[in-house]
Amino acid sequence: MDADLRLLRYFVAVAEELNFTRAAERLYISQPALSKQIRQLERELGIELLRRNSRDVKLTAAGAALLPLAQQLLQDWQFTLLAVREVAASQMQTLRVGFICSIGSELTKSILTRFQALRQGWKVTIRFFELSDPTAGLLSGNTDVALLRLPVPKQEKLSTEILLVEPRWVALSCDHPLAQHEVLQMADLINEPFITVPAETGIWRDRWLATDERGGHPIIIGAEVNNTNEAMEAVINGQGVALVSESTTKAYTLSGQTFRPVKDVSPSVLAVAWRRDSLNSVVQDFVQACVEVSRPSS
Repeated sequence: MDADLRLLRYFVAVAEELNFTRAAERLYISQPALSKQIRQLERELGIELLRRNSRDVKLTAAGAALLPLAQQLLQDWQFTLLAVREVAASQMQTLRVGFICSIGSELTKSILTRFQALRQGWKVTIRFFELSDPTAGLLSGNTDVALLRLPVPKQEKLSTEILLVEPRWVALSCDHPLAQHEVLQMADLINEPFITVPAETGIWRDRWLATDERGGHPIIIGAEVNNTNEAMEAVINGQGVALVSESTTKAYTLSGQTFRPVKDVSPSVLAVAWRRDSLNSVVQDFVQACVEVSRPSS
């Protein structure tokens, strides 16, 4: 019996992690559900792939042989999907643009106007992604090009052009004691609970927790959120503080929150990004539009 790609993807996650809990978190499913899917795969193949006990997980000889083949199969299928989606979008003369954050309505409007001057007749579809997908659909093939905050996971698979480097501020509830200060330092925030993005985002989560600026000091997590609206609500509710880009302070003016600059934390980097293996030549016109609008004097 043929095994479906979903079951192979589950197997690869467990085989790479050698831990059901971490694999389940990576796949966004429960551990019992993952165990059930692995047992289903083994039953369909009639082969034991993993040996597990209360302490560890190990690959059988058959599992070790299957792992590189399954990894290559999933990679080939992903490349196939990307190519097919690009062809379909190109046939419809549609460029799919992903956003992980708002970059300001005027800047967005100017970029779209410039792009449509370069590619007359082409449409742009815009999609905003949850914070759990820092690449805004690029790696999944759901977008052709995206506006991102760097760094992001698997950035080596992407090409990027930096558009804007801006200071980072901290979002606080209005009644927070630190709101009395005009400017803050990381030392002021070191013992505060932080609103953060899901753990699966790795390097991106570390960036917005200012891990590099903490000097090894333990991090307190106040709440995990999926989008900026949730983050601002968590701040207002007193669940913690959150680092944000300077432009975010202009886009969100909710009652009960305030923002303060943090002078010794690294800046936020906004970039236009696209996949290195992209076959879509129209992407370069969008990149050109972004660069011309963000750096008009260059």
